Amino acid sequence: MSATGAAIAAIEYHLPAGAVSTEQLAAEFPEWPVEKMDAQMGIRVRHTAEEGECASDLAVEAAKKLFASGVCLPEHIDYVLFCTQTPDYFLPTTACVIQDRLGIPQFAGATDFDLGCSGFVVGLGLAKGLVETGQAANVLLLTGDTLSKLVNRRDRSVRPIFGDGAAATLVSAVEDRGSPWLGPFVYGTDGSGAKNLIVPAGGMRQPRSAETAVEREAESGNFRSLDNLFMNGAEIFNFALRRVPGCVHDLLEKAKLDQDSVDLFVLHQANQYMLEHLRKKLKIPPEKFVISMSHCGNTSSSSIPVALRDAQTAGRLKSGDVAMVIGFGVGYSWAGGLVRWR
Repeated sequence: MSATGAAIAAIEYHLPAGAVSTEQLAAEFPEWPVEKMDAQMGIRVRHTAEEGECASDLAVEAAKKLFASGVCLPEHIDYVLFCTQTPDYFLPTTACVIQDRLGIPQFAGATDFDLGCSGFVVGLGLAKGLVETGQAANVLLLTGDTLSKLVNRRDRSVRPIFGDGAAATLVSAVEDRGSPWLGPFVYGTDGSGAKNLIVPAGGMRQPRSAETAVEREAESGNFRSLDNLFMNGAEIFNFALRRVPGCVHDLLEKAKLDQDSVDLFVLHQANQYMLEHLRKKLKIPPEKFVISMSHCGNTSSSSIPVALRDAQTAGRLKSGDVAMVIGFGVGYSWAGGLVRWR
């Protein structure tokens, strides 16, 4: 190769066997308008990990599926990146545990990074950097979360939305053909919004205790403790409508492309209601816009790779297509990138 570029070689994903349907939620909580909520959110089923089943277990299964496809073998991997907000331990790094379980060579690097909805796009940027600087030829980018373990079962603001899952994306070195297979990328951060999507207790700032585990009823009628996931849905919605259009504009400007040059737009699968608002605001035709969450819910950092794989399976993403991927959410953080499909 005269010059090295980075490209997505394959994506696979894994959803845990446990699942909760809209009908099950409606039967469990007849006072909730679950069916109406899910019609807006575009979710019919959300998968849930079993007790003792961790994000690493889901990521390992996704990676095994990728290896079984024949695209590469564990011994070909030079670096493991694992994006998760529900790691197995504070330490050691979960990516190191995954390296051993998958039989990836000991000369490979392994790193966790703690990010949610924008994590896959950020991970693509990190993988591209590793490949194009010659540090790795094959990067295994894993995303996985078991957010159901952080959600209070009586919190209707989050329980119907989030699902557990993991994805494995292989980013490999290819011959540089002039225009990049991955990128350019744009990023953004606004930590002032951290309080609007947060698990308050459990870290060093506020360790878990008997007090943090006490459930309380919020003004909205939802129940949660400080150990549970809290989301201010209205603020997150406003953040997305405020930041995503600018992210799309900045990315097109950086790539020197117009919006018509993009074949498919794949945004973080937050919920259908939010995505439809963004699609209309951006004036993207439905045939160029992916909504793929009815079978799995919002899977955090795995939502974009799941949607990409589903689009490929459905024939909506073909070789040579240009896809725009936009992640946004917890942090606040946002990231956008272009993927030229091989």
